[in-house]
Amino acid sequence: MESIAENLLTVKEQIASACHKAGRREDEVCLIAVSKTKSAAAVREAWDAGQREFGESYVQEFLEKVEAPELSGLPVSWHFIGHLQSNKVRQIVDKVTMVHGIDKVSTAEELSKRASQHDLTVDYLLEVNVSREGTKYGLNPDSVLQAAEQCFALPNVRLRGLMTIASPNPDTARREFAELRVTLDKIRKNAPDPSQLTELSMGMSGDFEEAILEGATMIRIGTAIFGWR
Repeated sequence: MESIAENLLTVKEQIASACHKAGRREDEVCLIAVSKTKSAAAVREAWDAGQREFGESYVQEFLEKVEAPELSGLPVSWHFIGHLQSNKVRQIVDKVTMVHGIDKVSTAEELSKRASQHDLTVDYLLEVNVSREGTKYGLNPDSVLQAAEQCFALPNVRLRGLMTIASPNPDTARREFAELRVTLDKIRKNAPDPSQLTELSMGMSGDFEEAILEGATMIRIGTAIFGWR
């Protein structure tokens, strides 16, 4: 069984290969190690191997990891990548680098309100259901532009881009990643500050190479680093 450090090295080599194929620089893609359901000790092992960005999906588990002795004093960059309910926003707002899973304008408004209370500016992404599957969270692709327009004026938060979870089939996933990139380009045209809209969080252990080919700036890798849950 490979160690977390060895797995990280393998993933980074695969990222480098995909970036080369896409004609992109490696530093254009941020690797987020998805540590949900994994122990704080596993996060520490990845940290010791050089990983700095981590993704969590469950509020209570995330809060426990933030306070874990193994991670005490470490400037971990936490990304909240799971579905976030409005009533949970207050619990994480001052602990995250970025929130990926905003799928309602009302949740973005709550994030803005709570960030204002902490005198913070919090970065976030709108989640888009590009596969249009009923079992997935996310805004319908046809409603994202309107939602983004409503979000631009919110204080103490910055809309930085879009996030999605694609279909299981890699070929279908690649088409969906391309659709997300085109959607972000459309949003930029109406944005007060297009330079802030730079992020496409897409691609996981099974399809991150396709995501990189279609312009992913953040990929969320769990199983390939930490093993099966």
